[in-house]
Amino acid sequence: MKKRRRLMVVGLSALALVAAGLFGAGMYFYQVAVVPAPKTFLAKDKPIKQSNPLYPAHKWYQSVSKERWYETSAGQNLRLDANYIPAATKTNKTVLVAHGFMSNKDKMFAYAYMFHKLGYNVLLPDARGHGDSQGKYIGFGWPERLDYDKWIKQVIKRNGNNSQIVMFGVSMGGATTMMVSGTKLPRQVKAFVEDCGYTSANDEIEYQAKQLYHMPVVPRFPLVDIVSGITQVKDGYNFKEASSLNQVKKNHRPMMFIHGSEDQFVPTRMVYPLYHATKGPKELLIVKGAGHAQSYEKNPDLYTQKVSQFLTKYVK
Repeated sequence: MKKRRRLMVVGLSALALVAAGLFGAGMYFYQVAVVPAPKTFLAKDKPIKQSNPLYPAHKWYQSVSKERWYETSAGQNLRLDANYIPAATKTNKTVLVAHGFMSNKDKMFAYAYMFHKLGYNVLLPDARGHGDSQGKYIGFGWPERLDYDKWIKQVIKRNGNNSQIVMFGVSMGGATTMMVSGTKLPRQVKAFVEDCGYTSANDEIEYQAKQLYHMPVVPRFPLVDIVSGITQVKDGYNFKEASSLNQVKKNHRPMMFIHGSEDQFVPTRMVYPLYHATKGPKELLIVKGAGHAQSYEKNPDLYTQKVSQFLTKYVK
């Protein structure tokens, strides 16, 4: 009896140690993935030199007149911040540009420049927890989808019921764009363009853990699930529900998918199930030789041409 009791105590102690270790690992990965802070695994921004294809866009963005727009987040009453750049000629066409993980509105200058040249008003919000917006966590596009619904309604209120709205995003912003596509939206939303978004937060975090720590296998259960559970308790959402794939299955509006052929951050293979899942008119552009979020920089003329041709069909 005493021996059995000792074995039980030893077993329970071992389980407690394992549980404590897993929780500690979960808290570590939560800090890496969900808390807004400098990330060592992200490439540092480099100065934009005159030889860089993005230089004209950068120079334009520094000097162009911008309006400051504000919104309140869905659910937590966070103050959200955005730059609004009216088109050179008055128009009812507006594009909302969603940035990526630990990026901000100002870093989306190249896309603002592209859409400005295409004749659009451009709205560039900072996601919650990024840039000048309030927030203490990264939502991977899931809570942000409801924030963008509010931005869309603000565009309609300010620019009129005849507004024609396009949603565009890169990386996490691409995932946000796809997540928005699966929500109930006003008729003024005409099309979506997503660039290198992931299939789900679960998939992307699991993939990144393998890449960052050179692990052949990252157990979604229990490790990723523990991080997801911590996020649910602290921030009110979980990685399983943050699924671009599930959201595009509900979409019937036109959507263009763009991905670099050499993307090692959000692997190129993720775009194919997303492309096949959407129910609306669609187009897929794979930019040869482009890494993550580098498709425009790699071939700005092709990128602009394809985006313009796609949107012209649906935004008049």
